[in-house]
Amino acid sequence: MKAIILAAGYGTRLQRDVENDKTERFKHLFGIAKPLLPVGHCALISHWIQAMTATGCVDTIFVVTNALYFEDFQAWAQEFPNVKILSDGTKTNEERLGAVACLQLTVKHFSVEDHVIVVGGDTLFKEDFSLLKFTERFSEHQARHADANLVLSYQCKEEETSKYGILEVDAHMRVSCMKEKPRPSETQSRKACPCFYLFSKGSLPLLDVFLEEKKNAPIEERDAPGTFLSWLILRKPVYVHEISGRFDVGNLPSYIDCDQYFKDRVQDINVYLH
Repeated sequence: MKAIILAAGYGTRLQRDVENDKTERFKHLFGIAKPLLPVGHCALISHWIQAMTATGCVDTIFVVTNALYFEDFQAWAQEFPNVKILSDGTKTNEERLGAVACLQLTVKHFSVEDHVIVVGGDTLFKEDFSLLKFTERFSEHQARHADANLVLSYQCKEEETSKYGILEVDAHMRVSCMKEKPRPSETQSRKACPCFYLFSKGSLPLLDVFLEEKKNAPIEERDAPGTFLSWLILRKPVYVHEISGRFDVGNLPSYIDCDQYFKDRVQDINVYLH
């Protein structure tokens, strides 16, 4: 199994917050890519590398970033022999390829023909998440259907449905549809879906089909990885594995919350292994 960490974003909201912070307490974060931000005892992205390496669930981890941060990621990755860095070639947010195109670029560049864990580079979970249990659940679904995929979900508040992709599932926890930022009245589900997917190797060729269909569409229709997931649900079986919650580092307040949580409550580097 392989892993791809999507780290090609420019973190414009967070950088703007840091620049405008009157206290200057966080000025040391200016110019740092979100996945490389210090969270707890290490960089945000390092939590995933440590967990994936220790469990042995993946043999190679690919990190796709942009040309602006490429050298920073190269320097960071020197201590991780199983990590390979790829640049998408862009230098500004306006040039960005979008997450789905970056995923496809990585699959093609490294000739990936294996099941792939896809992780948003600005995402972490609470300590009840288990990488081992997640991959075991995937194997169970694979035993029944070779093209099965597995995603995470957590219960969001009613007023938060309009912020997230919301999954609707059947009695067997198979996803029937994904509604993008619906009003609470538009769905009874409160299952928010973070960017952490396990795509079967049989689903990866559909990246080409999706992007060919969307080649003339606005980038918003192919930027967030959830746009591909929503499309995939209608073509391949996708199941849900539930967790209690996540951290999505999008701005300075969310970064502060995440960092403090990991400093206060997550002391064990093996947090995601159990």
